[in-house]
Amino acid sequence: MILTGSAIKEAVEAGQITIDPFDPELLNPNSYNYRLGRTLKQVTSVPADPTQPAQTAAIEMPDDGYVLRPGVVYLGATVETFGSAEFVTRLIGRSSLGRLGMFLQISADLGQLGPAHRWTLEIKVVQPLKVYPHMKIGQLCFWTRVGARLPYTGHYAHFSEPTPCSPSVAAGGPSAPVRQEVAA
Repeated sequence: MILTGSAIKEAVEAGQITIDPFDPELLNPNSYNYRLGRTLKQVTSVPADPTQPAQTAAIEMPDDGYVLRPGVVYLGATVETFGSAEFVTRLIGRSSLGRLGMFLQISADLGQLGPAHRWTLEIKVVQPLKVYPHMKIGQLCFWTRVGARLPYTGHYAHFSEPTPCSPSVAAGGPSAPVRQEVAA
């Protein structure tokens, strides 16, 4: 089941969900709006190869915005640090930006139980689109879990900057300690 906006607020206040900074004005009926951090990384590897370290170029967005171009994969990060050991997170785009041709979280919209951090965002556009630092870019929702908790301790669990693909993770190599069930 999905948490409502009021349930998200209660869980933040109870320490069951971390959203930092938390602004009640960013709550929606079933989600919380998250914002885009100032730094983007443009994936520049041609061709992109998951067995090789990804090449990226850092972009520091000015206050007056930056125009994203079609055919380019950008990595961003959330302004907010968020996570939960109790509720499963899901990052989705905003319909207003989707209507302008932005695809957000292209393939990795499901978060894991575990540590709180700033999340890497996968961004692609179908037409030139101007974005701004700290703009509302997506929505975060929380789902209750059924069964024992299996906290994520993998490779990407603690990054707070836009993080490209890791060859060892993409190739199925060792990336994390073995997960252990945690009592409910």
